[in-house]
Amino acid sequence: MKVNIRQRGHATILDVDGQITFESTPGLRDHLLETLKQKDTVLVNLAQVAYMDSSGIATLVEGLKAAQSRKAHFGLFGLTKNTRSVLELVRLDKVFKIFENEDEAVRQLAAAVPKEPA
Repeated sequence: MKVNIRQRGHATILDVDGQITFESTPGLRDHLLETLKQKDTVLVNLAQVAYMDSSGIATLVEGLKAAQSRKAHFGLFGLTKNTRSVLELVRLDKVFKIFENEDEAVRQLAAAVPKEPA
């Protein structure tokens, strides 16, 4: 599994590529939590994730909790059929902010970010 971190406007995007499994979650967890320490809007792109096990779910929940504790914005987008069904199975599709694509995610979360005073 690979994680690429990039910036788009106010949002920091983690592009995840590969399977999210017990073996790969420590790397994802490190990237996710480190990014959430520094950024106020974090999105995880799951478009290239064909498979995610329970440790992957736990890592995303940990990221959500870290974001909530900092009052940061956190969301997921690009879910494949498999990743979406895994989240639906454990009813986390109602807990996470899930967007269909990157444009929608950036637009909606950018609207939630307070504007800097002029």
